[in-house]
Amino acid sequence: MEERFVVVINHEEQYSIWPAGREIPAGWTEAGAEGSKSDCLAHIARVWTDLRPMSVRR
Repeated sequence: MEERFVVVINHEEQYSIWPAGREIPAGWTEAGAEGSKSDCLAHIARVWTDLRPMSVRR
């Protein structure tokens, strides 16, 4: 069975993946996508088009 991941986002709108079912680290929240590692990374590539932290984009 393939390991499942969730997409997480922090207060600077930076994305990462985290193993599904594990407690999300402080400062991160689920971003609404779950699946295989490649599915989650593909989702991040689609939605995270500006890699600068939010504080720099302002």
